[in-house]
Amino acid sequence: MPTVTVIQPTITEEQNTKIRCAAYCRVSSDSEDQLNSFMAQTRYYSQFFENSETEELIDLYADEGITGTREDKRDEFQRMIKDCRKGRIDRIYTKSISRFARNTKDCLKNVRELKSLGITVFFEKENIDTANMTDEMMITIMGGLAQEESTSISQNMRWSIKKRMENGTMKMCNSVFGYELVNGELILNQDEARIVRKIFDWYLNGYGSEKIAQMLNEMGIGKRGRSCHWTGPTVRVMLKNEKYIGD
Repeated sequence: MPTVTVIQPTITEEQNTKIRCAAYCRVSSDSEDQLNSFMAQTRYYSQFFENSETEELIDLYADEGITGTREDKRDEFQRMIKDCRKGRIDRIYTKSISRFARNTKDCLKNVRELKSLGITVFFEKENIDTANMTDEMMITIMGGLAQEESTSISQNMRWSIKKRMENGTMKMCNSVFGYELVNGELILNQDEARIVRKIFDWYLNGYGSEKIAQMLNEMGIGKRGRSCHWTGPTVRVMLKNEKYIGD
């Protein structure tokens, strides 16, 4: 009579159940507050998987001081996607959709590709898990909101700069040719100012920007003590700069 021999599996239970996870962190500037946020995110995910019986942290991907609106600028994000394509990751954790991407198109493109590879993404703040197919519409909405938030921040920054210019509290990082920057204030540099006046006088007398650049080069006019090759575009930028009319 035939007998059946049962061969026990050699793969351990832990190997069967452990889900290979990755964590993605990002902050969009290198300011002190944002760097603290960055460190907090990396520390959180490093500790999050320490005592997990079902998941293990394969790698932590972290972009520091990088905008979320362009994925091609995020080296660590690209490295994570490449590792996903190589089959090294089963699941991705990230703090929020705005950390993952602030561009709706890129967000959906990457989420769809990851789903096709069998990889799920969990957005903690929104409590969205791409393992649930019904969440794609929510991702579209939240991705759109994240993109709008990025645009709003940019507009607020521009508004802030404009207001500081209007009330005279704008502090500059660099001075233009003809001025020196002293304690955040533009102070006239008399030697350079003579050159600026010459440029405007020549232009008002019918000389073009290329001709003016040629004359400056022939005179050996330098910038800040260094020899400088003047060009037509450089002259045109100076002629259009409102700082030379005291605005």
